[in-house]
Amino acid sequence: MGFTSAIEIEDTIVAIGSSTTPAARGAVRFSGTDVIEITRQLGINPTSDRSAHCVEGTINLGSPLGEIPVRALVWPTPGSYTGQPSLEIHTFGSMPILSAIVGRAIELGARAARPGEFTLRAFLAGRLDLTQAEAVLGVIEAEGRGSLDHALRQLAGNLSRPMEFMRSQLLDLLADVEAGLDFVDEDIQFISDDDLVARLDSIRSTLATTREQLTQRTRDKSQWIIALRGLPNAGKSRLLNVLAGHEAAIVADQAGTTRDVVSVPMQWGEHNVMLVDTAGIETADGDSSLEQISHQAQLQADRAGREADIRLWCVDHGSSQWQATYRAMHQLADEKRRPAIDLWVATKCDSLSDSLRQSLADETLADPPAPDPWIRTSALTGAGIESLRQQITDAIESLDASEGVSILGTAARCTGSLRAAETAIASAIDYVGGGDGHEYVSSELRLAASALGEVTGAVYTDDILDRVFSRFCIGK
Repeated sequence: MGFTSAIEIEDTIVAIGSSTTPAARGAVRFSGTDVIEITRQLGINPTSDRSAHCVEGTINLGSPLGEIPVRALVWPTPGSYTGQPSLEIHTFGSMPILSAIVGRAIELGARAARPGEFTLRAFLAGRLDLTQAEAVLGVIEAEGRGSLDHALRQLAGNLSRPMEFMRSQLLDLLADVEAGLDFVDEDIQFISDDDLVARLDSIRSTLATTREQLTQRTRDKSQWIIALRGLPNAGKSRLLNVLAGHEAAIVADQAGTTRDVVSVPMQWGEHNVMLVDTAGIETADGDSSLEQISHQAQLQADRAGREADIRLWCVDHGSSQWQATYRAMHQLADEKRRPAIDLWVATKCDSLSDSLRQSLADETLADPPAPDPWIRTSALTGAGIESLRQQITDAIESLDASEGVSILGTAARCTGSLRAAETAIASAIDYVGGGDGHEYVSSELRLAASALGEVTGAVYTDDILDRVFSRFCIGK
C-alpha cells in the first residue's frame, strides 16, 4: 500500500507544526472535519463567526503540567490552507507541553498526521500544484538566500504557470484537431496543418528550454557569474580589471566608455567564475543611432544582471550624490530581484574630498543602510579589494551549498515528463508532415498534455504523490 493510499483525507489530523528545538513559542496544527468539536473538547470555545478568528483560553493537560494558557487561531471553513476546517494552537515552545497537547487531541479522536499530510491536503484541495508543494519543502529546508529565492519563486508559480499555459495550448489544439475529425466527410478544417505545426513547434521549443533549465539544476554548478552594476563612471571597469588581474576592460574618465558586455572567465580559488562588466545604468530614449546603441547596451546590461549569481552594485563613494545614488540603485536591485546575492561596493574611496571625509565621519551623516555591510574599495590603491574578494568567495560558497533538495527533486521528477511531452509533440509534427491521419496527431497531443499534467499534478497517481510528500517532515 502506498503512502498516500493509506491516508484518510477526511480524518482530523494533528501534529506539532513548529521547531522541535526549545523556543519561546510553539504551535500545534489541526486539520479535518472534526476540528471545531475537538477544539471545544480541549476547553477552547470558538465563536460562531464563520470567518477566521483568534480565541484565547487554557487547556488542562493534567498532572504535572496542569492548565496551560494558549491562543487558538481558528479557520472554521474550507477557506484554510488545507481546504478544511483548521486550527493552530500557539503556546510555550516546550516539547513536553506541545507533545501533551497532541496526545490529548489524539485521545479526543484526532489522528497523528503523516509526513507532508497538511501540504498534501492543500494540493488535493487545489490550493497548490505539485511544483508549489515541493517549493514549500524548499522554503523549509533553505539554508541560504539563493535556495530560498529559488523556492519562493517556484512557490509563486514561476514553473507551474508556463506549464499550465502550454498544457492549455495543447488542449486547445487537440480540440481543433478532433473537431476536424468529426467533420472529415465535409472537408471542414478547424486549423491548417501549417498553423498546427508552427504552434506545436513553438511549444516544443519552450519545453526543451524549460527541461534544460531544470536539468541544469541537477548538475554541479560549473561557473558562477558575477556582474558589476552601477551608474556610468562608477568605477566598475577599473574594479573588474583589478579583480581579473589584467586590463580586460577599457578605463577612461569619460562616462559611458563601456557599451558591450565585457566577460572575463577566471579561476576564483576552487571555483570557475565569469566576471561581467556592464554598461552604466541610464535612460536610453530616442531614435538617433547613438541612442539606439545606448538602448541595446542597457538591454544587454539588464540581461547580464538577471543571469548573474552575484551582483556587485557599485556606487561612487566620492560623489556628492552618494546617498541618493544608493537609494536609486537599491530600488533598482529590488525591482530586478532574482535568486542572486547582492553585494554593495563603495568605489573610489581614494578620491574623497576633505569636506566629504568630514561629513562621512559625522554620525549624523552616516552611510545609508544596505542589505549587507558596505565594502569600501579603491581600485587605484587596492584598499578593500581583499575584503571584496573574501566576500565574493563567501557568497559563492553560500550559493554552492544552498541548492535546495526539494527543488532538485522537482527537476528530477519533472524532466522525464517534459521529455515525454517533447517526444509526443515531435511525433505529432511528423504525422502532420507525413500526411498521416489526424487521429494519430490527436493521440500524440493527448499524451503530451497528460505528460505536462504530471508536472503540475493535474494528472497524478499515488506513486507520484508518494514521491513528493513522503520527503516532508511531520507537521508540514
